[in-house]
Amino acid sequence: MTSTISPFTQQRLRSDTTPDQERAFANKLLEMLAVPAFVLDRDCRVVIWNRACERLTGVAAEEVLGTRNHWQSFYEDARPTLADLVIQERAEEIDQLYYKAARSGVVAGQLCAESWCDMPRGGRRRYLASDASPIVGDDGKLQAVVQTLRDMTEEKTAQIALEQLATRDGLTGLANRRCFDDTLRAEWSRALRQQQPLSLLMVDVDNFKAYNDANGHMGGDECLQRIAAAVASEMRANDLVARYGGEEFAVILPNQSLKGAAIVAERIRCRVEALRLPQESAMAGKCGHVTVSIGAATALASKDTSAADLVATADAALYRAKHMGRNRISLPLSETA
Repeated sequence: MTSTISPFTQQRLRSDTTPDQERAFANKLLEMLAVPAFVLDRDCRVVIWNRACERLTGVAAEEVLGTRNHWQSFYEDARPTLADLVIQERAEEIDQLYYKAARSGVVAGQLCAESWCDMPRGGRRRYLASDASPIVGDDGKLQAVVQTLRDMTEEKTAQIALEQLATRDGLTGLANRRCFDDTLRAEWSRALRQQQPLSLLMVDVDNFKAYNDANGHMGGDECLQRIAAAVASEMRANDLVARYGGEEFAVILPNQSLKGAAIVAERIRCRVEALRLPQESAMAGKCGHVTVSIGAATALASKDTSAADLVATADAALYRAKHMGRNRISLPLSETA
């Protein structure tokens, strides 16, 4: 083993140390290293599990030394670590197994990756950056692989929080207008490529100003939060619900026909009505409940139309729903004639 210490140190050691002493010295360096690290031999058995690795994983060295059970320190289900991929010459699988992966351009055979790890003994998931480097002997043959680890959980969590601030509405937790615009453009492009329908719902809370005046801003905020949750509860995995602005919400329904969109809209209308949020009517002595009006539209994307046309059609349908008495859904005129 020669690559665990620098060439200068190797030259100094060769003059007065045996190969066994050199190996022991290298192992001691790894053991005392502040960076979590472990070493696998050619049979994928653990030969070194340093103290920093013990602290990170909560697994003592004596539990894994001489075994192939090192994966259990990072994952709930059996899967290879980065070091295993190097030893087994399975580098082509790295992109399937890791969130962010690369092959080193500096060290031949080195793999680098980042991913979330379960950390069964550590108590909670951690986001780890890993580097797996081959150790070759004087004959050029692989002797072992050392994998070093960096805990980047705090940095990754902060990054996620910043991304959410950029794409999420602070009051409702739904996607914000920026996220809606970006998603609509992306879904329009996909619908154009795949020649699939794209549907849109515009949802507006009826008489919200009156509700806000009667219940104050805190009451109005709570009303919007509950309606947002009601709308979101009707979504499929690929759908997007966003706070479009004020008391208006927008729902993107990829690969959904107008008939299907109308069914979703009616479910949303009924679910909001079922919240039974009290709403004072303009007519004295009459009390009802908060309701929503919904405009639906569907388009088969083409080069002659745009996502803005779809929004305009849904907006026009919403206006008709309001004009016809609220608490109802409305479809494009061409579909209702």
